[in-house]
Amino acid sequence: MNRKQFIILLVFVVIIGAAGLVLRHRQNAAWESPNPTLGEKLMPKFPVNDVAAITIKQGTNQLDLVKKDDLWRVKQRNDYPANYSDIRSFLLKAQDLKIIQSEQVGPSQLPRLSLVPGAGTNAAMVVDFKDDKGKTLQTLLLGKQHMHASTGASPSPYGMGSEGWPDGRYVKVGSHSDLVALISETLSNIQPNPADWLNKDFFKIQKVHSIEVDYPTHPTNSWKLTRAAETTEWKLADAKPGEKLDVTQASSVTSPLSSPYFNDVATQDTKAKDLGMDNPTVVKVATFDHFDYTLKIGKKKDDTYPLAITVSANIPKERTPGKNETKADKAKLDTAFKAKQTTLEDKLAQESKYQNWTYLVSSWSWDSLLKNRSQLLQTNKTEKASNATAKTAPKKAASVVSLIKKAGPVVASKPVFVTNTSPPTAPDVGPVAPKESASAKKLANDVSSFLDPNKATAPAPKAPAPAGAPAATKKN
Repeated sequence: MNRKQFIILLVFVVIIGAAGLVLRHRQNAAWESPNPTLGEKLMPKFPVNDVAAITIKQGTNQLDLVKKDDLWRVKQRNDYPANYSDIRSFLLKAQDLKIIQSEQVGPSQLPRLSLVPGAGTNAAMVVDFKDDKGKTLQTLLLGKQHMHASTGASPSPYGMGSEGWPDGRYVKVGSHSDLVALISETLSNIQPNPADWLNKDFFKIQKVHSIEVDYPTHPTNSWKLTRAAETTEWKLADAKPGEKLDVTQASSVTSPLSSPYFNDVATQDTKAKDLGMDNPTVVKVATFDHFDYTLKIGKKKDDTYPLAITVSANIPKERTPGKNETKADKAKLDTAFKAKQTTLEDKLAQESKYQNWTYLVSSWSWDSLLKNRSQLLQTNKTEKASNATAKTAPKKAASVVSLIKKAGPVVASKPVFVTNTSPPTAPDVGPVAPKESASAKKLANDVSSFLDPNKATAPAPKAPAPAGAPAATKKN
Protein backbone atom coordinates (compact mmCIF):
# COMPACT_ATOMS: atom_id res chain seq x y z
CA MET A 1 0.00 0.00 0.00
CA ASN A 2 1.45 3.32 -1.03
CA ARG A 3 1.18 6.64 0.75
CA LYS A 4 -1.74 7.88 -1.34
CA GLN A 5 -3.87 4.78 -0.67
CA PHE A 6 -3.15 5.02 3.03
CA ILE A 7 -4.33 8.65 3.17
CA ILE A 8 -7.55 7.79 1.30
CA LEU A 9 -8.26 4.93 3.72
CA LEU A 10 -7.61 7.18 6.70
CA VAL A 11 -10.06 9.76 5.35
CA PHE A 12 -12.74 7.09 5.04
CA VAL A 13 -12.21 5.99 8.63
CA VAL A 14 -12.52 9.58 9.87
CA ILE A 15 -15.73 10.12 7.88
CA ILE A 16 -17.32 6.92 9.19
CA GLY A 17 -16.33 7.77 12.77
CA ALA A 18 -17.74 11.27 12.49
CA ALA A 19 -21.00 9.90 11.07
CA GLY A 20 -21.28 7.51 14.01
CA LEU A 21 -20.74 10.31 16.53
CA VAL A 22 -23.38 12.46 14.84
CA LEU A 23 -25.89 9.61 14.85
CA ARG A 24 -25.25 8.86 18.52
CA HIS A 25 -25.57 12.54 19.37
CA ARG A 26 -28.93 12.70 17.61
CA GLN A 27 -30.18 9.62 19.45
CA ASN A 28 -29.18 11.08 22.78
CA ALA A 29 -30.61 14.46 21.90
CA ALA A 30 -33.93 12.86 21.05
CA TRP A 31 -34.46 12.30 24.77
CA GLU A 32 -33.25 15.72 25.84
CA SER A 33 -35.41 18.78 26.28
CA PRO A 34 -34.25 22.36 25.92
CA ASN A 35 -36.10 23.23 29.11
CA PRO A 36 -35.62 20.60 31.87
CA THR A 37 -32.33 18.82 32.40
CA LEU A 38 -31.88 15.22 33.45
CA GLY A 39 -32.14 14.67 37.21
CA GLU A 40 -34.35 17.72 37.76
CA LYS A 41 -37.73 17.44 39.45
CA LEU A 42 -40.66 16.76 37.16
CA MET A 43 -42.84 19.31 39.01
CA PRO A 44 -40.39 21.68 40.74
CA LYS A 45 -43.11 24.10 41.85
CA PHE A 46 -45.62 21.52 43.01
CA PRO A 47 -47.50 23.07 46.03
CA VAL A 48 -47.91 19.84 47.98
CA ASN A 49 -49.18 21.58 51.14
CA ASP A 50 -52.02 23.25 49.26
CA VAL A 51 -53.48 20.04 47.84
CA ALA A 52 -56.96 19.42 49.27
CA ALA A 53 -58.41 17.16 46.57
CA ILE A 54 -57.12 14.54 44.13
CA THR A 55 -59.04 13.31 41.09
CA ILE A 56 -57.85 10.19 39.27
CA LYS A 57 -59.50 9.39 35.93
CA GLN A 58 -58.93 6.77 33.26
CA GLY A 59 -61.56 6.24 30.59
CA THR A 60 -64.96 6.10 32.30
CA ASN A 61 -63.52 5.36 35.76
CA GLN A 62 -63.06 8.22 38.20
CA LEU A 63 -61.97 8.52 41.81
CA ASP A 64 -62.29 11.64 43.98
CA LEU A 65 -60.29 11.99 47.17
CA VAL A 66 -61.42 15.07 49.09
CA LYS A 67 -60.28 16.57 52.38
CA LYS A 68 -63.25 17.42 54.63
CA ASP A 69 -62.98 18.51 58.26
CA ASP A 70 -59.23 17.85 58.09
CA LEU A 71 -59.91 14.25 57.10
CA TRP A 72 -59.34 12.72 53.68
CA ARG A 73 -62.43 10.95 52.34
CA VAL A 74 -63.48 8.86 49.31
CA LYS A 75 -66.35 10.64 47.58
CA GLN A 76 -67.55 7.57 45.65
CA ARG A 77 -68.01 5.71 48.96
CA ASN A 78 -70.27 8.21 50.71
CA ASP A 79 -67.29 10.20 52.01
CA TYR A 80 -65.87 7.20 53.83
CA PRO A 81 -62.48 7.93 55.47
CA ALA A 82 -59.56 7.36 53.12
CA ASN A 83 -56.20 5.85 53.96
CA TYR A 84 -54.20 8.95 54.84
CA SER A 85 -50.91 7.04 54.80
CA ASP A 86 -51.38 6.10 51.12
CA ILE A 87 -52.38 9.65 50.13
CA ARG A 88 -49.48 11.23 51.99
CA SER A 89 -47.03 8.79 50.40
CA PHE A 90 -48.37 9.59 46.91
CA LEU A 91 -48.15 13.37 47.42
CA LEU A 92 -44.57 13.23 48.69
CA LYS A 93 -43.59 10.92 45.85
CA ALA A 94 -45.19 13.26 43.28
CA GLN A 95 -43.25 16.17 44.75
CA ASP A 96 -39.93 14.35 44.34
CA LEU A 97 -40.40 12.77 40.89
CA LYS A 98 -37.24 13.24 38.82
CA ILE A 99 -36.70 13.17 35.07
CA ILE A 100 -34.56 10.36 33.66
CA GLN A 101 -35.15 11.19 30.00
CA SER A 102 -37.33 13.67 28.12
CA GLU A 103 -38.48 14.17 24.54
CA GLN A 104 -40.69 16.46 22.52
CA VAL A 105 -43.43 14.13 21.22
CA GLY A 106 -46.15 15.04 18.75
CA PRO A 107 -49.82 13.98 19.04
CA SER A 108 -49.35 11.12 16.58
CA GLN A 109 -46.80 9.44 18.86
CA LEU A 110 -48.80 9.67 22.10
CA PRO A 111 -50.91 6.51 21.57
CA ARG A 112 -47.86 4.24 21.62
CA LEU A 113 -46.98 5.68 25.05
CA SER A 114 -50.60 5.49 26.34
CA LEU A 115 -50.63 9.24 26.91
CA VAL A 116 -53.77 10.16 24.98
CA PRO A 117 -56.14 12.29 27.11
CA GLY A 118 -59.74 11.09 27.28
CA ALA A 119 -61.18 7.61 26.74
CA GLY A 120 -60.04 4.68 24.62
CA THR A 121 -57.57 1.84 24.84
CA ASN A 122 -54.57 4.17 24.81
CA ALA A 123 -56.02 6.63 27.31
CA ALA A 124 -53.70 8.10 29.90
CA MET A 125 -54.44 8.07 33.60
CA VAL A 126 -55.08 11.72 34.46
CA VAL A 127 -54.32 12.91 37.98
CA ASP A 128 -55.56 16.38 38.95
CA PHE A 129 -54.27 17.98 42.15
CA LYS A 130 -56.64 20.69 43.42
CA ASP A 131 -56.81 23.16 46.29
CA ASP A 132 -59.64 23.61 48.80
CA LYS A 133 -61.54 25.83 46.34
CA GLY A 134 -61.44 23.27 43.54
CA LYS A 135 -58.77 25.05 41.50
CA THR A 136 -56.37 22.73 39.65
CA LEU A 137 -52.83 23.16 40.96
CA GLN A 138 -51.16 20.59 38.72
CA THR A 139 -52.16 17.91 36.21
CA LEU A 140 -50.11 14.77 35.72
CA LEU A 141 -50.72 12.23 32.96
CA LEU A 142 -49.50 8.70 33.63
CA GLY A 143 -48.80 6.65 30.53
CA LYS A 144 -47.25 3.32 29.66
CA GLN A 145 -44.78 1.71 32.02
CA HIS A 146 -41.19 1.44 30.85
CA MET A 147 -39.98 -2.17 30.80
CA HIS A 148 -36.46 -3.21 31.70
CA ALA A 149 -35.25 -5.51 28.93
CA SER A 150 -34.49 -9.05 30.00
CA THR A 151 -30.86 -10.06 29.36
CA GLY A 152 -31.62 -13.79 29.32
CA ALA A 153 -32.25 -15.72 26.14
CA SER A 154 -35.38 -17.37 27.52
CA PRO A 155 -38.40 -15.79 29.26
CA SER A 156 -38.26 -15.33 33.02
CA PRO A 157 -39.71 -18.19 35.11
CA TYR A 158 -41.65 -15.57 37.07
CA GLY A 159 -43.87 -14.71 34.12
CA MET A 160 -42.19 -11.42 33.13
CA GLY A 161 -41.58 -12.64 29.59
CA SER A 162 -38.99 -11.25 27.24
CA GLU A 163 -39.92 -7.65 28.08
CA GLY A 164 -38.48 -7.95 31.57
CA TRP A 165 -40.02 -5.98 34.43
CA PRO A 166 -41.31 -2.40 34.84
CA ASP A 167 -38.70 0.06 36.08
CA GLY A 168 -40.29 3.40 35.19
CA ARG A 169 -43.17 5.22 33.51
CA TYR A 170 -43.80 7.72 30.73
CA VAL A 171 -45.55 10.85 32.00
CA LYS A 172 -46.62 14.30 30.93
CA VAL A 173 -47.09 17.42 33.03
CA GLY A 174 -50.21 19.18 31.78
CA SER A 175 -52.53 17.87 29.08
CA HIS A 176 -51.43 20.55 26.55
CA SER A 177 -47.68 20.06 26.88
CA ASP A 178 -45.78 18.10 24.22
CA LEU A 179 -42.95 17.19 26.58
CA VAL A 180 -42.89 13.50 27.51
CA ALA A 181 -40.66 12.48 30.40
CA LEU A 182 -39.50 9.15 31.72
CA ILE A 183 -39.42 8.74 35.52
CA SER A 184 -38.01 5.92 37.63
CA GLU A 185 -41.28 5.38 39.56
CA THR A 186 -43.86 2.97 38.13
CA LEU A 187 -46.75 4.36 40.27
CA SER A 188 -48.53 1.04 39.68
CA ASN A 189 -50.65 1.43 42.83
CA ILE A 190 -52.27 4.66 41.56
CA GLN A 191 -55.62 3.43 40.25
CA PRO A 192 -59.14 4.95 40.10
CA ASN A 193 -60.52 2.15 42.29
CA PRO A 194 -62.25 3.52 45.43
CA ALA A 195 -61.84 0.28 47.41
CA ASP A 196 -58.05 0.59 47.20
CA TRP A 197 -58.05 3.96 48.98
CA LEU A 198 -60.34 3.17 51.93
CA ASN A 199 -59.13 3.20 55.51
CA LYS A 200 -59.47 -0.48 56.43
CA ASP A 201 -59.45 -0.03 60.23
CA PHE A 202 -62.49 -1.82 61.69
CA PHE A 203 -64.22 -2.74 64.94
CA LYS A 204 -62.99 -5.61 67.14
CA ILE A 205 -65.18 -7.53 69.57
CA GLN A 206 -63.30 -9.08 72.47
CA LYS A 207 -64.23 -10.79 75.76
CA VAL A 208 -67.54 -12.05 74.42
CA HIS A 209 -70.15 -12.89 77.05
CA SER A 210 -73.11 -13.87 74.84
CA ILE A 211 -73.95 -14.24 71.15
CA GLU A 212 -77.44 -14.31 69.71
CA VAL A 213 -78.25 -14.93 66.03
CA ASP A 214 -81.79 -14.21 64.90
CA TYR A 215 -83.04 -15.39 61.49
CA PRO A 216 -86.28 -13.45 60.91
CA THR A 217 -87.42 -15.53 57.93
CA HIS A 218 -86.56 -18.87 59.61
CA PRO A 219 -87.01 -18.47 63.40
CA THR A 220 -86.28 -22.16 64.07
CA ASN A 221 -82.68 -21.56 62.95
CA SER A 222 -82.11 -18.88 65.60
CA TRP A 223 -79.95 -19.53 68.65
CA LYS A 224 -78.18 -17.92 71.61
CA LEU A 225 -75.00 -18.92 73.42
CA THR A 226 -73.82 -17.67 76.81
CA ARG A 227 -70.92 -18.34 79.14
CA ALA A 228 -70.18 -17.39 82.72
CA ALA A 229 -66.53 -16.45 82.10
CA GLU A 230 -64.05 -16.22 79.24
CA THR A 231 -62.49 -19.56 80.21
CA THR A 232 -65.72 -21.56 80.55
CA GLU A 233 -67.57 -23.47 77.83
CA TRP A 234 -70.52 -22.10 75.92
CA LYS A 235 -74.05 -23.02 76.98
CA LEU A 236 -77.09 -23.10 74.70
CA ALA A 237 -79.73 -20.77 76.09
CA ASP A 238 -83.32 -22.09 76.16
CA ALA A 239 -82.21 -25.56 75.11
CA LYS A 240 -85.13 -27.79 74.17
CA PRO A 241 -85.49 -31.39 75.40
CA GLY A 242 -83.02 -33.60 73.55
CA GLU A 243 -80.84 -30.68 72.37
CA LYS A 244 -77.18 -30.92 73.34
CA LEU A 245 -74.62 -28.33 72.25
CA ASP A 246 -71.68 -29.48 70.14
CA VAL A 247 -68.80 -27.75 71.92
CA THR A 248 -66.51 -28.03 68.89
CA GLN A 249 -68.98 -26.21 66.63
CA ALA A 250 -69.68 -23.56 69.28
CA SER A 251 -66.00 -22.76 69.82
CA SER A 252 -65.64 -21.26 66.33
CA VAL A 253 -68.53 -18.78 66.39
CA THR A 254 -66.41 -15.93 67.77
CA SER A 255 -63.68 -16.25 65.11
CA PRO A 256 -65.00 -13.47 62.80
CA LEU A 257 -65.45 -11.04 65.70
CA SER A 258 -61.94 -10.80 67.12
CA SER A 259 -60.30 -9.31 64.01
CA PRO A 260 -62.88 -8.55 61.28
CA TYR A 261 -62.08 -6.74 58.05
CA PHE A 262 -64.00 -5.54 55.00
CA ASN A 263 -63.34 -5.48 51.27
CA ASP A 264 -65.38 -2.44 50.26
CA VAL A 265 -68.18 -0.08 51.27
CA ALA A 266 -71.57 -0.11 49.56
CA THR A 267 -72.31 2.94 47.41
CA GLN A 268 -74.95 5.43 48.38
CA ASP A 269 -77.23 4.64 45.45
CA THR A 270 -77.41 0.92 46.34
CA LYS A 271 -80.88 0.07 47.65
CA ALA A 272 -81.27 -1.74 50.96
CA LYS A 273 -83.57 -4.27 49.32
CA ASP A 274 -80.91 -5.19 46.77
CA LEU A 275 -78.51 -5.94 49.62
CA GLY A 276 -81.07 -7.85 51.66
CA MET A 277 -80.80 -5.27 54.41
CA ASP A 278 -84.58 -4.73 54.51
CA ASN A 279 -84.95 -8.06 56.35
CA PRO A 280 -81.43 -8.94 57.58
CA THR A 281 -80.06 -11.57 59.89
CA VAL A 282 -79.47 -9.88 63.27
CA VAL A 283 -76.50 -10.75 65.44
CA LYS A 284 -76.37 -9.39 69.00
CA VAL A 285 -73.13 -9.62 70.95
CA ALA A 286 -72.53 -8.63 74.57
CA THR A 287 -69.07 -8.50 76.16
CA PHE A 288 -67.71 -8.68 79.68
CA ASP A 289 -66.55 -5.06 79.20
CA HIS A 290 -70.21 -3.93 79.01
CA PHE A 291 -70.21 -3.38 75.22
CA ASP A 292 -73.26 -4.28 73.14
CA TYR A 293 -73.01 -4.78 69.38
CA THR A 294 -75.80 -5.26 66.88
CA LEU A 295 -74.74 -6.54 63.46
CA LYS A 296 -77.21 -6.60 60.58
CA ILE A 297 -76.14 -8.95 57.81
CA GLY A 298 -77.83 -9.02 54.40
CA LYS A 299 -78.03 -11.69 51.74
CA LYS A 300 -74.93 -13.34 50.35
CA LYS A 301 -73.84 -12.30 46.85
CA ASP A 302 -70.57 -12.96 45.00
CA ASP A 303 -68.98 -14.47 48.15
CA THR A 304 -69.69 -11.31 50.18
CA TYR A 305 -72.14 -10.28 52.87
CA PRO A 306 -73.38 -6.71 53.41
CA LEU A 307 -72.91 -5.76 57.06
CA ALA A 308 -74.02 -2.79 59.18
CA ILE A 309 -73.04 -2.21 62.79
CA THR A 310 -74.35 -0.31 65.82
CA VAL A 311 -72.47 -0.22 69.11
CA SER A 312 -73.20 1.01 72.61
CA ALA A 313 -71.55 0.59 76.00
CA ASN A 314 -72.42 0.99 79.66
CA ILE A 315 -68.97 1.72 81.01
CA PRO A 316 -68.87 1.88 84.83
CA LYS A 317 -68.18 5.38 86.13
CA GLU A 318 -66.93 4.35 89.55
CA ARG A 319 -65.13 1.38 91.02
CA THR A 320 -66.60 -0.57 93.89
CA PRO A 321 -63.87 -0.87 96.57
CA GLY A 322 -63.12 -4.31 97.92
CA LYS A 323 -63.16 -5.29 101.57
CA ASN A 324 -60.10 -4.53 103.69
CA GLU A 325 -58.38 -2.49 100.97
CA THR A 326 -55.35 -0.63 102.19
CA LYS A 327 -54.74 2.95 101.17
CA ALA A 328 -51.93 1.92 98.86
CA ASP A 329 -54.04 -0.81 97.25
CA LYS A 330 -56.94 1.56 96.76
CA ALA A 331 -54.77 4.16 95.01
CA LYS A 332 -53.26 1.48 92.75
CA LEU A 333 -56.63 -0.05 91.86
CA ASP A 334 -58.21 3.35 91.22
CA THR A 335 -55.42 4.26 88.81
CA ALA A 336 -55.83 0.99 86.92
CA PHE A 337 -59.62 1.46 86.82
CA LYS A 338 -59.34 4.96 85.35
CA ALA A 339 -56.83 3.79 82.74
CA LYS A 340 -59.15 0.99 81.63
CA GLN A 341 -62.10 3.37 81.66
CA THR A 342 -60.27 5.75 79.31
CA THR A 343 -59.35 2.87 76.99
CA LEU A 344 -62.95 1.69 76.79
CA GLU A 345 -64.27 5.21 76.19
CA ASP A 346 -61.77 5.69 73.34
CA LYS A 347 -62.80 2.33 71.89
CA LEU A 348 -66.48 3.34 71.99
CA ALA A 349 -65.76 6.68 70.32
CA GLN A 350 -63.73 5.02 67.56
CA GLU A 351 -66.15 2.17 66.83
CA SER A 352 -69.16 4.48 66.85
CA LYS A 353 -67.75 6.03 63.65
CA TYR A 354 -68.41 2.80 61.75
CA GLN A 355 -72.19 3.08 62.14
CA ASN A 356 -72.95 5.25 59.09
CA TRP A 357 -72.00 2.82 56.30
CA THR A 358 -72.78 -0.64 54.98
CA TYR A 359 -69.71 -2.82 54.51
CA LEU A 360 -69.01 -5.71 52.16
CA VAL A 361 -67.24 -8.54 53.99
CA SER A 362 -65.94 -11.90 52.77
CA SER A 363 -68.50 -14.67 53.27
CA TRP A 364 -65.94 -17.36 54.15
CA SER A 365 -64.81 -15.40 57.21
CA TRP A 366 -68.38 -15.02 58.56
CA ASP A 367 -69.88 -18.40 57.74
CA SER A 368 -68.56 -19.84 61.02
CA LEU A 369 -70.82 -17.39 62.89
CA LEU A 370 -73.89 -17.61 60.66
CA LYS A 371 -74.72 -21.22 61.50
CA ASN A 372 -78.18 -22.68 61.84
CA ARG A 373 -79.31 -23.96 65.22
CA SER A 374 -79.08 -27.58 64.03
CA GLN A 375 -75.42 -27.07 63.07
CA LEU A 376 -74.56 -26.26 66.68
CA LEU A 377 -76.18 -29.42 68.09
CA GLN A 378 -74.79 -32.89 68.51
CA THR A 379 -76.27 -35.32 66.01
CA ASN A 380 -77.72 -38.68 67.12
CA LYS A 381 -74.84 -40.48 65.41
CA THR A 382 -72.23 -38.43 67.23
CA GLU A 383 -73.99 -38.82 70.56
CA LYS A 384 -74.40 -42.59 70.20
CA ALA A 385 -70.76 -43.03 69.27
CA SER A 386 -69.69 -40.93 72.23
CA ASN A 387 -71.91 -42.88 74.65
CA ALA A 388 -70.79 -46.24 73.26
CA THR A 389 -67.15 -45.33 73.69
CA ALA A 390 -67.77 -44.15 77.24
CA LYS A 391 -69.56 -47.43 78.16
CA THR A 392 -67.21 -49.96 76.55
CA ALA A 393 -63.92 -48.39 77.61
CA PRO A 394 -64.21 -49.32 81.36
CA LYS A 395 -65.34 -52.89 80.48
CA LYS A 396 -62.39 -53.46 78.15
CA ALA A 397 -59.98 -52.10 80.71
CA ALA A 398 -61.42 -54.39 83.44
CA SER A 399 -61.25 -57.44 81.15
CA VAL A 400 -57.61 -56.78 80.29
CA VAL A 401 -56.78 -56.54 83.99
CA SER A 402 -58.51 -59.86 84.68
CA LEU A 403 -56.55 -61.55 81.88
CA ILE A 404 -53.29 -60.27 83.33
CA LYS A 405 -54.20 -61.55 86.81
CA LYS A 406 -55.27 -64.93 85.40
CA ALA A 407 -51.98 -65.42 83.54
CA GLY A 408 -49.97 -64.85 86.67
CA PRO A 409 -46.55 -63.22 86.96
CA VAL A 410 -44.32 -63.41 83.93
CA VAL A 411 -40.62 -63.79 84.57
CA ALA A 412 -38.37 -62.90 81.64
CA SER A 413 -35.37 -65.16 81.17
CA LYS A 414 -31.96 -63.58 81.19
CA PRO A 415 -29.96 -63.83 77.95
CA VAL A 416 -27.34 -66.58 78.00
CA PHE A 417 -24.04 -66.04 76.24
CA VAL A 418 -22.02 -69.06 75.07
CA THR A 419 -18.30 -68.64 75.02
CA ASN A 420 -16.56 -69.95 71.95
CA THR A 421 -14.12 -72.71 73.06
CA SER A 422 -13.72 -74.36 69.66
CA PRO A 423 -10.72 -73.96 67.39
CA PRO A 424 -10.48 -70.70 65.46
CA THR A 425 -12.19 -72.25 62.44
CA ALA A 426 -15.38 -72.96 64.41
CA PRO A 427 -18.06 -70.21 64.21
CA ASP A 428 -19.05 -68.13 67.24
CA VAL A 429 -22.59 -69.04 68.29
CA GLY A 430 -23.27 -65.60 69.77
CA PRO A 431 -26.00 -64.67 72.29
CA VAL A 432 -28.98 -66.96 72.61
CA ALA A 433 -32.43 -65.28 72.57
CA PRO A 434 -34.41 -65.72 75.81
CA LYS A 435 -37.18 -68.26 75.74
CA GLU A 436 -40.63 -66.74 76.10
CA SER A 437 -42.72 -68.38 78.80
CA ALA A 438 -45.98 -70.10 77.82
CA SER A 439 -48.01 -67.91 80.17
CA ALA A 440 -46.63 -64.71 78.63
CA LYS A 441 -47.32 -65.97 75.09
CA LYS A 442 -50.90 -66.92 76.02
CA LEU A 443 -51.49 -63.54 77.71
CA ALA A 444 -50.31 -61.65 74.60
CA ASN A 445 -52.59 -63.72 72.37
CA ASP A 446 -55.60 -63.28 74.67
CA VAL A 447 -55.18 -59.51 75.00
CA SER A 448 -54.59 -59.02 71.26
CA SER A 449 -57.60 -61.08 70.25
CA PHE A 450 -59.78 -59.36 72.87
CA LEU A 451 -58.89 -55.83 71.78
CA ASP A 452 -59.17 -56.67 68.06
CA PRO A 453 -61.11 -59.89 67.35
CA ASN A 454 -60.36 -59.62 63.62
CA LYS A 455 -56.64 -59.63 64.16
CA ALA A 456 -55.08 -63.05 63.70
CA THR A 457 -52.24 -63.91 66.03
CA ALA A 458 -49.16 -64.43 63.89
CA PRO A 459 -46.82 -67.28 64.88
CA ALA A 460 -43.60 -66.30 66.53
CA PRO A 461 -40.82 -65.91 63.96
CA LYS A 462 -38.05 -68.49 64.01
CA ALA A 463 -34.66 -67.34 65.15
CA PRO A 464 -32.15 -67.19 62.28
CA ALA A 465 -29.43 -69.79 62.22
CA PRO A 466 -26.05 -68.60 63.50
CA ALA A 467 -23.59 -67.65 60.81
CA GLY A 468 -21.48 -70.59 59.73
CA ALA A 469 -23.77 -73.22 61.33
CA PRO A 470 -24.25 -76.42 59.27
CA ALA A 471 -27.54 -76.64 57.38
CA ALA A 472 -30.14 -79.01 58.80
CA THR A 473 -30.33 -82.35 56.96
CA LYS A 474 -33.73 -83.64 55.94
CA LYS A 475 -34.54 -87.15 57.20
CA ASN A 476 -35.93 -89.58 54.69
